[in-house]
Amino acid sequence: MTALLRYQAALLLRSQRWLPPFLLYAAFLAIGVQGGQPVLDSLGYTAAALLPVAAWLVRICVTNEPPAARTCVAAAAGPGRAHLACLLVALTTSAVLGTVAVLAVTWISDPASVGHRALVPRPEAGAAGLLAVLACALLGTAVGALTNWPLLRSPGRAVPAMLLAALLLLVTAGSPAQAAVRGLVTGSQSGHVPLPLLPLAGAALLATAASALACALTARRSP
Repeated sequence: MTALLRYQAALLLRSQRWLPPFLLYAAFLAIGVQGGQPVLDSLGYTAAALLPVAAWLVRICVTNEPPAARTCVAAAAGPGRAHLACLLVALTTSAVLGTVAVLAVTWISDPASVGHRALVPRPEAGAAGLLAVLACALLGTAVGALTNWPLLRSPGRAVPAMLLAALLLLVTAGSPAQAAVRGLVTGSQSGHVPLPLLPLAGAALLATAASALACALTARRSP
């Protein structure tokens, strides 16, 4: 598995297809996060913006290889393991991107609640933001796994389904992503720092189930 992860990571970096989602995420943050804003509000925006980016990274990773190369890798390592490596590289990339963003946003934001009614410790806020970012990265990975090959092959269906699913996870009540982001925004009103452990656990379960389904179907469907 280590060799597969290195191979997929190298493939992603050399393809330079990672640049558009990275630039999109940077643009989201540049527009939505300004220095001096309440830290929890800014971290909630940072987490929410990562979800569609994480799904996009999954699409890049699972479509990076030509069919012939995918067939060779699947024959050598097994189709399920090869597909899992794609998903793990995408998840790791989005998690690293989100972690860097959390550190930067925590540093430039105001460690206070809305209206400066209460102080918000930066370390606690950063920890809460990191958990929310990881939850959104996991959910983005789940979305990408369910809306791309091998479940959906046509880009005309896969891309709209991916974007719609990402949007629904951010706005639907009960979604782990919505719960994590709402917790940060609500905490910014009172100055209380919530730790979104339950949304993170729910996101991990969904990502695990989606990845398992995608990997199982990969073994049954040819590229």
